[in-house]
Amino acid sequence: MLRSLPQPLPFLWICLVLAAFGAGCGSSESPPGSQQSTAPDGELAVPYRAVATVGMIGDIVKNIAGDRANVSVLIGAGSDPHLYTPTRGDLAKLLDADIIFYNGLLLEGRLTDALMRTGRQKPVYAVTEMLDEDYVIGLGEGDDAHPDPHVWMDVQGWLLATGAVEKALSEFDPAGAETYAANAQTYRETLQALDDYTRTAIASIPQGQRVLVTAHDAFNYMGRAYDLEVMGIQGLSTESEASLQDINRLVDLLVERQIPAVFVESTIADKNVRALIEGARAKGHDVRIGGSLFSDAMGKEGTYEGTYVGMIDNNATLIARALGGEAPVRGMQGQLSQNGPE
Repeated sequence: MLRSLPQPLPFLWICLVLAAFGAGCGSSESPPGSQQSTAPDGELAVPYRAVATVGMIGDIVKNIAGDRANVSVLIGAGSDPHLYTPTRGDLAKLLDADIIFYNGLLLEGRLTDALMRTGRQKPVYAVTEMLDEDYVIGLGEGDDAHPDPHVWMDVQGWLLATGAVEKALSEFDPAGAETYAANAQTYRETLQALDDYTRTAIASIPQGQRVLVTAHDAFNYMGRAYDLEVMGIQGLSTESEASLQDINRLVDLLVERQIPAVFVESTIADKNVRALIEGARAKGHDVRIGGSLFSDAMGKEGTYEGTYVGMIDNNATLIARALGGEAPVRGMQGQLSQNGPE
């Protein structure tokens, strides 16, 4: 069974943040952003201010909230949430927001502490909190155990996150509940089509070549959902380092399995991936870069790849084509930019 959506979190750090902006906590006046936007009649003012930590979550909120919310994203295209350090501007956005959404499962790294302390009647929701515990992939053992946060790589998992956002917005703004339900249904239909496309594209890859080698361990949910064997050079977090032993192990796998392509990621340097290519070539097997995948961030804002659908379409299409499967050059909707194998 799915757990209920968590209640807004306590706002314990407000004094420190306000001090950074020159405000104190001794005044009886409410600090900027501490209360949600209200219209003169006391009702919620529309559009209200919604903040999402990463673009994938922001895309859900934009699609469901529509024109009832102005949505901003803290961690943009090309930024790695594992390493991201919140700026003064980010803290101002959190203080000014009426409702906040984040991924959870430790994705946000250094931003997590700020998120866990944001509140004072300010609703803050982790979109993964409605996932069944059995769904979440756990990695490591003992003190090293940690959840894999990259749920969006499985479209079915992101459909559950969509339900969490719809529920949160409807509770926050009951007057918009019908709008949210209608928008969520439309978005779910789009995501289901995306899931079907991804499943078909990956299934077209010959079974023996259905091996995805990338810069870091961001694709475990995709592998489980779509029957891909996933190998990341680095660990789950990009803060981890790849050892020479890791590189050599993957080189041997590429040569033994005759895997035709490996993939770089948009938010991570490609030096380790290129080391694999050089190592395989030294052993007589030519491997190419199959393209740049989006892992922890979407593409540039305003582009097709800057949407969640475009992000996953890009990944599924490139993976299928580079590993010997079949998919349209421009993807499911014919909108992908040219980003094929080198």
